[in-house]
Amino acid sequence: MATDYTQRPSSARIYDALLGGSHNFAVDREAAQKLLAAIPYAAEMCRINRAFLTRAVRFMVDAGVDQFLDIGSGIPTAGNVHEVAQEADPSAKVVYVDIDPVAVEHSREILAGNPLATVVQADVRFAGDLLVRPEVSEFLDLGRPVGLLLLSMLHFVPDDDAFPAVDRLREALPSGSYLAISHGVIDTPADASTDKVSSIYQRSDVPTAAGRPRAGIQRFFGDATMEPPGLVWLHEWPTPPEDGQRPEGMAVLAGVGRL
Repeated sequence: MATDYTQRPSSARIYDALLGGSHNFAVDREAAQKLLAAIPYAAEMCRINRAFLTRAVRFMVDAGVDQFLDIGSGIPTAGNVHEVAQEADPSAKVVYVDIDPVAVEHSREILAGNPLATVVQADVRFAGDLLVRPEVSEFLDLGRPVGLLLLSMLHFVPDDDAFPAVDRLREALPSGSYLAISHGVIDTPADASTDKVSSIYQRSDVPTAAGRPRAGIQRFFGDATMEPPGLVWLHEWPTPPEDGQRPEGMAVLAGVGRL
């Protein structure tokens, strides 16, 4: 029996709904509303995360990176990696990876006619399998620097899967590659909402939804050289806003490391 994806929320489509996108179903919008009830600033965090994506990709392009692997990409709508990278370098290549088949199908429609961007359905937990997929190993040149993006997705992966997977990805990339991560942190007042958030996502396509301590997030970078200012609040990378204000409820850290 075919799966009815309209009856089960998806983390990718919930994110799309929070951003005001149109590639989602009623069940995703309902989950997004529940998430907003638990964390009223969730949509603002999604927008700030999108802005970090733009800054990180531009930074990597300026550093000479012209190929990107975006895992947990969701639906590449306006302002996503291929648009940002190819605006700065029209020859830049992008591979999007997501676990949700509906998000992948939407992505194929959006990317139709763009020969330098493609999408693959895969699970980050099986990083070794992902790296040998033709959509990755043949589309990208893994002998040259790659920009690896793991944005707002590792908090959906349990420790026993997440750390080995990211280690495998880092080890597969050559020197001069970059790793960008944004991740929910649990050392904030928002921790009180963790159980509510987890219960919402347990009904979706991800096994868990929980932040990590700062040290746990830093661990994903391994021996990478952190680009200044290091692992900071999402809105502070690479420079804090001039007004010095921290958005209400900020509970996400971000950083970029050079491998």
